[in-house]
Amino acid sequence: MELPSFSPTAGQPTHNSVEVSVVIPCLNEARTLGACIKKAQSALKDAQILGEVVVADNCSTDGSIGIAEELGARVVHAPLKGYGSALRRGIEEAKGAFIIMGDADGSHDFSELPRFVEQWRKGFELVLGDRFKGEIKPGAMSWHHKYIGNPMLTLILNLFFGAGIGDVYCGMRGFTPGLYRQLDMRTTGMEFAVEFVLKATKLKAKITEVPITVWPDQRGRPPHMRTFRDGWRTLRLLLLCAPNWLFLIPGGSLMALGVGLVLWLFPGPACLGPACFDNRTMLFGSLLALLGFHIISIGLFAKLFSYTERISGAQPSLERWLKRVKLEHALLLGGALTLGGLAGDVFIFWEWASAGFGQLPEIRGVVFWSLSLFLGIEIVFSSFFLSMLGISRGTYIGDQEKS
Repeated sequence: MELPSFSPTAGQPTHNSVEVSVVIPCLNEARTLGACIKKAQSALKDAQILGEVVVADNCSTDGSIGIAEELGARVVHAPLKGYGSALRRGIEEAKGAFIIMGDADGSHDFSELPRFVEQWRKGFELVLGDRFKGEIKPGAMSWHHKYIGNPMLTLILNLFFGAGIGDVYCGMRGFTPGLYRQLDMRTTGMEFAVEFVLKATKLKAKITEVPITVWPDQRGRPPHMRTFRDGWRTLRLLLLCAPNWLFLIPGGSLMALGVGLVLWLFPGPACLGPACFDNRTMLFGSLLALLGFHIISIGLFAKLFSYTERISGAQPSLERWLKRVKLEHALLLGGALTLGGLAGDVFIFWEWASAGFGQLPEIRGVVFWSLSLFLGIEIVFSSFFLSMLGISRGTYIGDQEKS
């Protein structure tokens, strides 16, 4: 990684000379903002890092803007409300070759900025603060954030995306502008921090963590974060960005269980110990199989939509699948299941009619062949819809031009 040149020239940094930009989102932080700015400026000066402090103001009305300007920080305005909106505006206006963001509530120790710069100079594109490997001062984190919320969301992020990090919600982090531009950030609230990490992970960016110290909020008023609202929005984001976990794994499990029950009971009743299973269980299995296929279809729709709209980044496995599978392949499979199921049901109906429409003896056959019929129809129509989703950006299933 080529590092920017450093020049110890006095005075305000120019666009080409800024090495590090410190971005601080602000919404009525007059009580603590000044101390944060001073500490960031001192850290940059002591480490001989030519940098700037950018305050991204989110419509403050308490004099925060005047404090920032008086201390020499550059103020940019983010009219759209939200933590993520303020950060996005500040990052867009930052001039540094490396950007470090931190909160204005006094909880982040800006004297630790050189730790982030050091890791950047080693070649890392994203440097995350880790409060759990550092020090959490008494009163700095509520017990439900410290022991439930943050660990749970971090666990889900690592499980779903393989991020391998220890503190997903830490607001103090550094990154390169080049990486940020690739992320195409969408969220405007507190979930901005999580979206940042999961997209960087998907891009296989070079990520590391540094221990930091977190202090109690110094503002003397409730924080902007709302535990349950912001926690749910973060969990929702993680689920929506992981269609395999949200749709394909649950749907595949239900379908496998349902088809397994139908095949198990097709020859006749079966018992497990004192419990015996018959037609009703087989019918229930067919419903499970259809429900599972519905969920799988939605998951495939979600994956292809995310791919064609460039929301989820590169998906090598999906791209390989798109190159190999044609619409005609799915239509052949669906058509075969449909015709097979229809033929089986017609044969049973013919036998029933020949017997004078008395009691239907082939309940198992009806369930089995009807499941084949319904699944075949589902596959045919779902395949057409998947192909339609691909048309939006020319991603015709199996029809990519060879380079």
